[in-house]
Amino acid sequence: MLNRAVASAVSPVSSSLLPNSKPFFSLKTFSGFRSSSFSGGSIRKIYHKPLGKTSLSITPRAMATQQLENADQLIDSVETFIFDCDGVIWKGDKLIEGVPETLDMLRAKGKRLVFVTNNSTKSRKQYGKKFETLGLNVNEEEIFASSFAAAAYLQSINFPKDKKVYVIGEEGILKELELAGFQYLGGPDDGKRQIELKPGFLMDHDHDVGAVVVGFDRYFNYYKIQYGTLCIRENPGCLFIATNRDAVTHLTDAQEWAGGGSMVGALVGSTQREPLVVGKPSTFMMDYLADKFGIQKSQICMVGDRLDTDILFGQNGGCKTLLVLSGVTSISMLESPENKIQPDFYTSKISDFLSPKAATV
Repeated sequence: MLNRAVASAVSPVSSSLLPNSKPFFSLKTFSGFRSSSFSGGSIRKIYHKPLGKTSLSITPRAMATQQLENADQLIDSVETFIFDCDGVIWKGDKLIEGVPETLDMLRAKGKRLVFVTNNSTKSRKQYGKKFETLGLNVNEEEIFASSFAAAAYLQSINFPKDKKVYVIGEEGILKELELAGFQYLGGPDDGKRQIELKPGFLMDHDHDVGAVVVGFDRYFNYYKIQYGTLCIRENPGCLFIATNRDAVTHLTDAQEWAGGGSMVGALVGSTQREPLVVGKPSTFMMDYLADKFGIQKSQICMVGDRLDTDILFGQNGGCKTLLVLSGVTSISMLESPENKIQPDFYTSKISDFLSPKAATV
């Protein structure tokens, strides 16, 4: 059961995010903790940096990234491992070699395991079924998807229940919004809608929409772009929330596919607004996890295959970071002079944890 979530201390949403409009609700500076109901538990608010566009212009670390050579030393230095899923645990619907044995070994050593994904197409419950299908014993409470993060963020800011959420995304977002008790419209059903452009045509929209949530959407079309644009531009104080801005994703293990960032980019272009990002590398989920499990961020190791989301997510949260080369990032990308994001360690795949001396990349 979820007992707590963290909220951004945005007070109120930056005027640069909401030009020429006033918020329809007040986001106050939080003093201590305040609880409210959410999915059978409660939300606890703590201070944390405002969400928004995450800059990738960071100061390179003084030391170059080290190849992981002593896996046991890293394992012993932390209490919790946070794993990205796509490109780390699986690719598409195919499990990456050595994952079950690695997870079993870490659990046997008493390590807490958490799985965080920017993929918003599934709810936590649906991801639980995917883990089960792949033969992995993972509890739903250990899974945190950006679909859940979107709903948790709205709950954490006391988003008005009389307002609606327009969803450009798939079933995972809808299910999490429903669990949180929010009204919503859009989603896959709007993928069937078409616009008949004829002289004098004026497209209507629901003026009670107070937030537009954009995630990965295989049913993306012009109707959704226009509807979301109207809500953001014309509804006073309407929030523009992105589950993530990933450029590519792994729909299959054969190639990379355009990611949720391409859908978000369309709305950025049409509204000339930047979204509040609740998925990686935003610190919202990191703050939530640290608060939920009561752990120090210095006792967490973030393991991922993307520099600009996973590794930056860990660095923004003050965690140790391990890059695996089983997904998006190659060794040439890591070592490129243009790359300014350097993890603490890198290795080929997470099963390198099974050997005291990690495999040579």
